[in-house]
Amino acid sequence: MELKQKIKVSVRNLVEFILRSGDIETGFIGSSNNRAVEGTRIHKKVQNASGENYEAEVTLKYDVEYKDYILSLEGRADGIIRDDDTVTIDEIKSTAAPIEKIDEDFNHLHWAQAKCYAFIYAEENQLSSINVQLTYYQIDTDEIKRLVKEFYFDELKEFFFDLIQKYFIWTEMQHNWNIERETSIKKLSFPHETYRKGQRDLAVAVYKTIVNEKKLYAQAPTGIGKTISTVFPAIKAMGEGHTSKIFYLTAKTITRTVASEAFSLMRKNGLKAKTVIITAKDKICFKEKTACNPESCEYAKGHYDRINDAIMDILKNEDDLNRETIERYAKIHTVCPFEFALDLTIWADAVICDYNYVFDPRVYLKRFFSEKGGDYVFLIDEAHNLVDRAREMYSAELYKKPFLDFKREVKTTYPKLSKALNKVNQYMLDLKKKCNDDGYYTKEEIDNDIYYLLKKFIAECEEYLLKQKKNEINEDYLSLYFDAISFTRIWELYDDKYITYGESSNGDMKIKLFCLNPSHLLKETLKKGKAAIFFSATLIPMDYHRNILGGEEDDYTIYLDSPFSIENRRILVADRISTKYREREKSYTDIAEYIKSVLDAKEGNYLIFFPSYQYMNKVYEIFTERYSEFETYIQAPNMSEEEREDFLELFELDKEKNVLGFCVLGGVFSEGIDLKHDRLIGVIIVGVGLPQICLERDIIKDYFNKINRLGYEYSYMYTGMTKVLQAAGRLIRTEEDRGIILLLDERFVYSNYQRLFPREWFPYIRVTNKSMMKHLDEFWKL
Repeated sequence: MELKQKIKVSVRNLVEFILRSGDIETGFIGSSNNRAVEGTRIHKKVQNASGENYEAEVTLKYDVEYKDYILSLEGRADGIIRDDDTVTIDEIKSTAAPIEKIDEDFNHLHWAQAKCYAFIYAEENQLSSINVQLTYYQIDTDEIKRLVKEFYFDELKEFFFDLIQKYFIWTEMQHNWNIERETSIKKLSFPHETYRKGQRDLAVAVYKTIVNEKKLYAQAPTGIGKTISTVFPAIKAMGEGHTSKIFYLTAKTITRTVASEAFSLMRKNGLKAKTVIITAKDKICFKEKTACNPESCEYAKGHYDRINDAIMDILKNEDDLNRETIERYAKIHTVCPFEFALDLTIWADAVICDYNYVFDPRVYLKRFFSEKGGDYVFLIDEAHNLVDRAREMYSAELYKKPFLDFKREVKTTYPKLSKALNKVNQYMLDLKKKCNDDGYYTKEEIDNDIYYLLKKFIAECEEYLLKQKKNEINEDYLSLYFDAISFTRIWELYDDKYITYGESSNGDMKIKLFCLNPSHLLKETLKKGKAAIFFSATLIPMDYHRNILGGEEDDYTIYLDSPFSIENRRILVADRISTKYREREKSYTDIAEYIKSVLDAKEGNYLIFFPSYQYMNKVYEIFTERYSEFETYIQAPNMSEEEREDFLELFELDKEKNVLGFCVLGGVFSEGIDLKHDRLIGVIIVGVGLPQICLERDIIKDYFNKINRLGYEYSYMYTGMTKVLQAAGRLIRTEEDRGIILLLDERFVYSNYQRLFPREWFPYIRVTNKSMMKHLDEFWKL
């Protein structure tokens, strides 16, 4: 007998989905803003004080058979109290609302969730009646208010199945879609006629990783077709029941587009799969200024009254839920496009989004990751970017000046808030006094003082903001409130992989909780899924990336060779030039001459990468002054999306003149761009890409020197060479491409740098400006 398909949903998600209504309020709404920070602590505090008859965190499950599938509900009651013949389901909620304003009508969703738990427990234990208790904890005053109601089993059963009945239209749609999707996956073949070299090996490794519930770290050079080689086996694994949802995680918009195109390619080959792309709120918002409240936005007003109709409409008619499609349906139904996209993630087979929607503790998708997670697969593209992004996501900082400005504003009108602000300001002044002659102070131990000062500020600020709600709230003060919450949230993650530092500069004082090693926090997040695949063309050295990205000794690794012939490119190393900071000024003219020699050998389009804007600008000035006949363009800081596209369009095919692009290593043009064929025939890289020496890099260096004596490598060298390898990867994008890579720096021949060269970079040729012409001529005549 064939097992019935199970459709799983949490009790909380079911209740919120069916019963939600009204407006979006994502500015300051008091009771919910601080809940994520307080939740766990408050729950434990209430539970621990509830006596021996109190059982905390009780998992409850209930299956409902319907037609040819099963709706499987699961939730976790905060507490169950067994007292003589009475059983009470306890649901704990933290709130910033005044305790006297909380009554039985405060929030109907709270009652609904607890009533569902009560029904499940009563059904399992054959109870004719059961109590439901809502325990409200006021986060500012520590007051507790308990509301208790007794329910008969029959009325709970009627309530529960009324909810289920309303949800069946959605489960029916999901069930039918699952059958259609799985049937298409079984028939799905690889969307290209043949596999490229290394492509099948990667696909097989990804599939095995998912089946065995492991992590895979894949060094996959440009041209292998990493995206389709990870997405295709993940979809195949989905068809066999190994995963219910794929998260394709990226650092840049361009790679999200590539992932979407991979799914579109498989759809042309017969795949039925729904994919949703999450676009950042500020980009997808229809309003000139993002203000998520019903007074300022017609899409926020009544959003929850219309959102389920919008979801049903788009799911019935679309599979590729990209930005343009989401915006179109959002306008038809007058709903917020960002919140619309987030809701669609529940129904999508694959979610394509930025890293932060999984890893960032401040913005991760709570509907999937707030509790135990699920059988999800994480495909982490350009995984080398996650190292610094993770440090950023798990760190937090605050500046002194905003506290002082806010204090002056409310000094006479809100004395309690002014006092709280003054204490934070004074703390920062004291911290400034501790700074050394270089203007900074570091401390390894966690600092409790700042945490409690900020907690007091947050409480007083909430009271202030609640009173200001109907007026125009100052955005700077609201941002400071949210920044303080973020800081306390990161404080709660603080361990021996963090350091606290203060830095005095530009007339202000900064305090930062700096995550030095994100490996543990990444590892904990990855436990919320079933398998993770980290892939990039630059996971060199592999041990470093596996270590810092949450890997373990028994996780899988794979190193794939380039699918392109080494005969199609020539790697030249000019090792008589030093680009070290103290010697850069001597190198400007020599570098300009090397560039000229490359152009003399072959007309075409070239990109030249520098370690900094200053270095780039100096060489650019000399080169254009000497050789004005060449068509040169230079990368500007903070280029808009349109300006970037205009820059890349300059690199056309079959132009009569050379086009030279002067760019910065690690910038927007050093990775993620695809200039195929003669749009790019050469890449010149100046220097080994070392990050600028700074306080944070030195702190990382000192930390890892203590851990493994590889501080310089972890902080500077590996980061720099990743930039170099990414820039070099802009060349040779197809089997037909040909071109040269010129590396300008004496350090490229040092043994410790040679160990970071990809295998396909050997053999390379050491050159001077004079000898280089011979090798260039030989290559271009082939």
